[in-house]
Amino acid sequence: MSGFIHFFFGGFPLTAHALLPGLWLALALDLLFGDPRHLPHPVMLIAELAKALESFFRRKFFQNMRISLRRAGQLTVVTTLVGVSACLALIFLLLWMVSPFFLFVGSVLLLYTTIALRSLIEHGLAVYHALPDDKETASEAGLDRARQKVGLIVGRDTNRLNYEGIVRACVESVAENMSDGVIAPVFYAVVGAGLSVVFGMDRWAVPVAAFMAMLYKTVNTMDSMFGYKNAQYLEFGRAPALLDDLINYIPARLSSFALIAVSFFAEKQGAPAWKILLRDHHKHSSPNAGWPEAAMAGLLAIQLGGPGFYFNEIVEKPFIGDNRVSPRRQHIKAALALMLAGSLLFFAVVSVGYLFLL
Repeated sequence: MSGFIHFFFGGFPLTAHALLPGLWLALALDLLFGDPRHLPHPVMLIAELAKALESFFRRKFFQNMRISLRRAGQLTVVTTLVGVSACLALIFLLLWMVSPFFLFVGSVLLLYTTIALRSLIEHGLAVYHALPDDKETASEAGLDRARQKVGLIVGRDTNRLNYEGIVRACVESVAENMSDGVIAPVFYAVVGAGLSVVFGMDRWAVPVAAFMAMLYKTVNTMDSMFGYKNAQYLEFGRAPALLDDLINYIPARLSSFALIAVSFFAEKQGAPAWKILLRDHHKHSSPNAGWPEAAMAGLLAIQLGGPGFYFNEIVEKPFIGDNRVSPRRQHIKAALALMLAGSLLFFAVVSVGYLFLL
């Protein structure tokens, strides 16, 4: 009995080698449980903090015209990041004071909350099951159910989407959120752990990984809240939008490469998809989202993008990919399978890379 107590409260070997078991355990927790709806999610708490700071700095803007809306947005970003960092540091310190084992468990749980693989699959399948199988016989009621489901994962107006538009919107969301919800947090977690190893702080590899992943989710959350190109957020949301573009630069490209790589094992035409990726990735208004979307469009042989309604106004956007086949319900399931396989491949590759670093 004393041996167990010693292990949990002081003898647990928290080293750099604990990162990979912790990372794969976080992935397993996400695949098993997803986002428990009855528990408060850290992202929700971050969103509440950002919302409160937005209100505070907007009041400062109205009270003092020397503070521009753009500066108010910048202050909101910086203060939110500082607040989240301070909270995380305090949590890690308290867990460390209890024992290294509790620090490891707490770090893994935080890592788990940054991965949204199961949630993305569930939302995609919800659209798939709501969408009628046959376009020609699809009822308006069936299309309305699918519009409601896809409206939960996209930022555009969905009440005017036709059958093909629903499929495109869902596939685009799967491709883009593969980067935001899986690749990017894992990338920054491994980068953080790698830096801790390089600078001789091996025992902090797991908490630093969780810290970096949570900071990424903080920026990504602020971009999803404030990064709209409308009158309310055009200036205020510029800072979080630009910062989100910056930190997603590498993960977005890694996501597209993972999709192309996995295609060679999934009987997909990887070479044509690679050509479409290089040709069309710049057609998206985002400097990053076009990469995984172009790769997905090439692999599925469908066109993504095109005109869409945002805030009741039509926005003309170019198509991505070749229209070799018309978007159909089965393309949603194929996109989810490619996203899952690409994410698991990325986990495997970064694990091998981290082992080489050790």
